[in-house]
Amino acid sequence: MVQLVESGGGSVRSGGSLRLSCAASGYTFGTYTMGWFRQAPGKEREGVATINTYDISTYADSVKGRFTTSQDNARNTFYLQMNSLKPEDTAMYFCAAVEAALVPSERLQDRSYKYWGQGTQVTVSS
Repeated sequence: MVQLVESGGGSVRSGGSLRLSCAASGYTFGTYTMGWFRQAPGKEREGVATINTYDISTYADSVKGRFTTSQDNARNTFYLQMNSLKPEDTAMYFCAAVEAALVPSERLQDRSYKYWGQGTQVTVSS
């Protein structure tokens, strides 16, 4: 059974940084896309960033230049480095995975993903 476990959330001041981790286990993906999503209270879940087997990353316009994805294949762990955080980045952050290299139009769509973690809370105060 595939399991995704997020960690690294917390509370920071505006302008601060956090690094989220997503530890994946129970899978042998040959080809995959790993996505980071977030959901703020009263809002729909939105795609933030993705990375795939080929180390290709995709970012939502709202986080470009501030957030960076990376992966450590030896540790089956995926990361989201978040810099210059803003209060509007406050949300529950989820990692998700699917056994496919998604085309660009699909990468930030939550319906494209099969496996989901439980989430980690990020709170940014002004």
